[in-house]
Amino acid sequence: MTDVAMAPAKAPTRATARWRGVPKYVFLSIVALLSIGPLYFMVVSATNTTQDVLASSMLPGTNLLANWQSLTEFQDVGSAMYHSIINAVVTTVLALVVCSIAGYGFEVYHSPNKDRLMWVLMLAMMIPFAATMIPLFQLFADAGLINSTWAVVLPAIATPLLILLFRQSARSFPHEIIEAARLDGLKEVAIFFRMFVPTMKPTYAAAAVITFMTAWNNFLWPKVILVNPDYQTMPMLISNFTGGYVVDYGALMLAVLITSLPTIIIFFVLQRSFVAGFTGVVK
Repeated sequence: MTDVAMAPAKAPTRATARWRGVPKYVFLSIVALLSIGPLYFMVVSATNTTQDVLASSMLPGTNLLANWQSLTEFQDVGSAMYHSIINAVVTTVLALVVCSIAGYGFEVYHSPNKDRLMWVLMLAMMIPFAATMIPLFQLFADAGLINSTWAVVLPAIATPLLILLFRQSARSFPHEIIEAARLDGLKEVAIFFRMFVPTMKPTYAAAAVITFMTAWNNFLWPKVILVNPDYQTMPMLISNFTGGYVVDYGALMLAVLITSLPTIIIFFVLQRSFVAGFTGVVK
């Protein structure tokens, strides 16, 4: 009896271990289908008529060309796409430069006062944009920047989230290298651009994805500051479809599909670097 009780438990076989993982893969498959479902419906609806869209048809249709003609007949898609691209690209480039320098400065030139300032920036994230929108509009109106790219770009180039992201990344950058570079006579600007920037490419990729998607999907502020319809962006163009008495859902879904493509492409191109950037920050 003693020998039987003390016998080691039998190790699970490969078949048993494989079946134990089935619930996990079933759950992940269900979540994947729920995530892909809306995207599939968007693509299919862009090829269907309004009646098919309202009937929630999940089969591709033959109305894609008609939807495109209806979309371009009443909306200037080319102009809206151009202004969206300009706003998103300029915002992304400037935000990466400004926020990376700020995050680097907060960490490399560390002091208690900078920690207090960082807390103030973090608290600013809790203030809703609607509370600052009217004074911000008055500020740009006095500066004569209404209906301009700078009116859309300037409020978004310095965000506390990106500054915190780059500050956390700068903590993993060896300060001994900075000190050695200073002893060799390298200037601070050269240290930043020649040593810090190349080693933080994943962080830049993650910040680029976040900033581009936020700038591309920005609707409220461009709607307020871009008074002239000639300067409208793609989200503003989509909102025009819901303002009439009759909504062409086929053309609407085609506009949504066109608007979604740039962000999808950017994310898939920078997907690995995006994950690596956040993984490095967490470490």
